[in-house]
Amino acid sequence: MRLATYRNGSPDGGLVIVSRDHARVLDASAIAPDLLTALGNWQLAAPALHRLAESLEDGSAADVTAFDPARCLAPLPRAPQWLDGSAFLNHGRLMDIAFNKPPIPDFDTVPVMYQGASDDFLGPQDDVPFVTEADGIDFEGEFGVIVDDVPMAASAEEAAQRIRLLVQINDWSLRAVGAREVRTGFGFLQAKPSTSFAPFAVTPDEVGDAWRDGRLDMALHVRRNGERIGAALGREMAFSFPQLIAHAARTRRLTAGTIIGSGTVSNADRAAGSSCLAEVRAIEMIEHGAARTSFLRFGEEVTMQACFADGRPGPFGRVAQRVVRAAGADRSD
Repeated sequence: MRLATYRNGSPDGGLVIVSRDHARVLDASAIAPDLLTALGNWQLAAPALHRLAESLEDGSAADVTAFDPARCLAPLPRAPQWLDGSAFLNHGRLMDIAFNKPPIPDFDTVPVMYQGASDDFLGPQDDVPFVTEADGIDFEGEFGVIVDDVPMAASAEEAAQRIRLLVQINDWSLRAVGAREVRTGFGFLQAKPSTSFAPFAVTPDEVGDAWRDGRLDMALHVRRNGERIGAALGREMAFSFPQLIAHAARTRRLTAGTIIGSGTVSNADRAAGSSCLAEVRAIEMIEHGAARTSFLRFGEEVTMQACFADGRPGPFGRVAQRVVRAAGADRSD
């Protein structure tokens, strides 16, 4: 099933179910007022939601309306935790070049992960506000999972059983700020503004055989102002999502609604392109001695959509967002 969250004036929005053709929508608030509540009571909520989704598909549901993507918040407008990995080693190695830093110890064997802000996620058509272009505005196309409660020290096998939903993510980054924060040794703060999500959180059965070995075998198509940036494949994760979850839960439990990100989707094959501008620039530095591609400027648009191997659009829906200057921001740039 495909779940979305409509704006209704509350911080967590209202839970709806969307048809597989993305044309129709059904209010699910009688089962759970919002997705976070449903995840907190998944054993009871999931069967009822599945029945509602089946009624939407077979035409027996009442009060069906046309789907309106402009009403969508992020599937989870806020979450207990947002933990983002760096499971694509090709991306990490290219970032070492971009930031002129030594390789991370044990990068090939121990997942890298940071904890981001989870209180203010952005929807798929929201304008994305930034203070200044000088901060190095960049997008990062990713895949992610939303989990049920995960006990501390869970194994990867146990973690795999706690995955409830799959999501598509744009983890916005400020590269100039990030370069400074990396050197502090305290991790990211200002460099990671609000993260964006595609409209639908989906159960793994919605992607069929594309969900294998705890990875999504789909291409994430990324465009800047309509120009192709890349269509990298999610199957090249060095660490699976169960492994990332187990890493996050090694010393603490994870509560229902925690989101785990893959990190920027990246492939060794240069023909696949990239899922962020920093990677594009790193490749240009390697091949030409200097970066040629600029970071984003106000007014530019970024679109993302995951597709199956045969080119069919995936179940997450499409993201189309415009970069804007934040209200009250410094205009000195």
